[in-house]
Amino acid sequence: MPERIAILNVVGLTASLVGPHTPRLQQAAQTGGLTRVKSVLPAVTCTAQSTYLTGLPPSGHGAVANGWYDRTLDEHHFWKQSNHVVHGPKLWEKARAVRPGFTCAKLFWWYNMYSTADWSITPRPMYPADGRKFFDVYSHPLTIRDAIKRDLGPFPFPAFWGPMAGIASSEWIANSAEWIEERHRPDLSLVYLPHLDYNLQRLGPTDPRIADDCRAIDRVVGGLMDFYAQRGVRTIVLSEYGITAVRRSIALNRIFRAQGWITVKDELGLELLDCGASKVFAIADHQVAHVYVNDPSLIGAVRTVLEATDGVARVLDATGQRAAGLDHARSGDLVVFSAEDAWFTYYYWDDDRRAPDFARCVDIHRKYGYDPVELFLDPAISLPKLRVAAKLLKKALGFRVLMDLIPLDAGLVKGSHGTCPADSAEWPVLIGTGAEREPISAAAVHERLLAACVG
Repeated sequence: MPERIAILNVVGLTASLVGPHTPRLQQAAQTGGLTRVKSVLPAVTCTAQSTYLTGLPPSGHGAVANGWYDRTLDEHHFWKQSNHVVHGPKLWEKARAVRPGFTCAKLFWWYNMYSTADWSITPRPMYPADGRKFFDVYSHPLTIRDAIKRDLGPFPFPAFWGPMAGIASSEWIANSAEWIEERHRPDLSLVYLPHLDYNLQRLGPTDPRIADDCRAIDRVVGGLMDFYAQRGVRTIVLSEYGITAVRRSIALNRIFRAQGWITVKDELGLELLDCGASKVFAIADHQVAHVYVNDPSLIGAVRTVLEATDGVARVLDATGQRAAGLDHARSGDLVVFSAEDAWFTYYYWDDDRRAPDFARCVDIHRKYGYDPVELFLDPAISLPKLRVAAKLLKKALGFRVLMDLIPLDAGLVKGSHGTCPADSAEWPVLIGTGAEREPISAAAVHERLLAACVG
């Protein structure tokens, strides 16, 4: 009989982190082999996962970053969840063509909704019409949601993202994987374990406190390995990217504003970026930014400004994007990568008093870019726990509450990803499919995963 497979996505894991603080992962690397992976670019969650699951570059699957700008709707989109965003046959679909009846459980991997996976669970808050927000998950089939929450308790959403992000979310996801396995025995389980992502960005990869995070995720991974081994399931571990230490941020939209290219709209005394009316703007995502140029006559001038910007390492025009596998309708007219020690913020305001209200909130969809500062509570807030408790109490009593607890200080962030680090010890890894002396591509990871699934 072909093997059943569990693929554990340990976000942020690199060869440099596999060692004394991760004894179970180190043992798995010694017995099953560790191979370094040259990540697809940009090295961000949605792009990396889509390439692992399709074998295609962003030009083929369309996940050009975690977010992009829709030129037809004149709207930016971040962290969308429909699997229809990703083009091309997926890993489990290819396996089914070889093994009829092949089943798949997709647990918290992104683009999870409305896929052809047999079982899935993904974070999905509920938004009543009165403006409230309730943390929840979405599942397929829908009956899983209530059943798994009854058995495991509610998904600890604050531990998944935001200032409270920590090991509890990875523990719940691991428990959900065991829950699915015990009831459905999928041929393939895709399990997303994000814990390392948080403090690697908060503290940076060289901070000695990262050792505690390594021990915590190693315990979760080791428990899953033991569980699957008892049930005859082969475990493979991989990661999406490595996180490098950063010391500076780049606010491209502020640079464009100084050039007179950004249009800002006043709303209730605060400033909103009007993408459709702007000549040039950037959708920022870690160490990559998609720059959209609504006035084609400015392309040359924009490129000149970008290339002269401190911390910008590469600027890809249409030709460069084709060579990098990033030529897609969702990509910017120019795609910019930062130096390893830098990252891009979405900030566009010049006065923090005029920043939009969502800037100080955990709001992953409204912002014009990924915002790792959401991992911090504003250090200027006195008695922050009391402030949070007071807001939560008002919310529980039915009042509308703005959870404006996030600082506007990009300098707090000490780690980022998205580019390809010079040191391959900081690249993502594949554990459990044999060892290679030389790194392999993200597309080659797909081929190894498919080979494991079809036997």
